[in-house]
Amino acid sequence: MNQIIAFRPPLPNVDTLWAVIAQQGRQSRIADVHASQSAAEADRDWRAQQVRAYTQFLIGEQQPLPRYSVRSIRRAELPRAWRPLPALGFLRGRFV
Repeated sequence: MNQIIAFRPPLPNVDTLWAVIAQQGRQSRIADVHASQSAAEADRDWRAQQVRAYTQFLIGEQQPLPRYSVRSIRRAELPRAWRPLPALGFLRGRFV
């Protein structure tokens, strides 16, 4: 079985993308990028729902609750080594 399976389709070759921005305290990161505003808003709503579902866990871990917003960005604003954030915005107790 020598097939490569793409889990996420590549972004279209356009200059303007829609980003879901995660803010936790004073830090902000690009959580995910999408080609359309509606896809970015759906992702933002899903991430906010995950935060609501895990609110007690986050409070118990003394983590500030991440907030999510959507804005348009240029492709050049994405860092070279950028990767999507997990739903709650942190791994191993640190905001990534």
